[in-house]
Amino acid sequence: MSKTFDRYASIAFLLIGLLFVTESLKISNSAYGSSVGPKIFPLWLGIILMLLSLRLLYETFKYKAEGAASKEKLQYKKFLIIFVSAVLYAFLLEKIGYVISTFIFLLIAFQTMERGRIVPTIIIAAVFSFGVYYFFSELLGGSLPGFPF
Repeated sequence: MSKTFDRYASIAFLLIGLLFVTESLKISNSAYGSSVGPKIFPLWLGIILMLLSLRLLYETFKYKAEGAASKEKLQYKKFLIIFVSAVLYAFLLEKIGYVISTFIFLLIAFQTMERGRIVPTIIIAAVFSFGVYYFFSELLGGSLPGFPF
């Protein structure tokens, strides 16, 4: 990427992370039937986003001089596929449940990034979907949308 783009992106993501943190502090501490409150995820997501954007901003000051020969072609098709699948994931999360929608989203995203290797992709997506569901629901006592049946 270019140094200018990375700087602007890091500042934008820093502001988005700050917005996540400030808005998540307005959410109540606990939810009915859950020991994990609803503000935990957006709060930590905002903190992680702020830390990563600060790291990116720091890295832009260490860039070497930009060369015209190092232009990289942007991959709009892959971005559009993953963006549309993320929107559909958010839309279908309540309807078909966390495990199925996460599995489908990960399958699409992994195959968009790197074609082939379908069996490892299916295994990783399934283990991640079930693992996060089990970890959050059973071990932490949280609640996620279950299966549609």
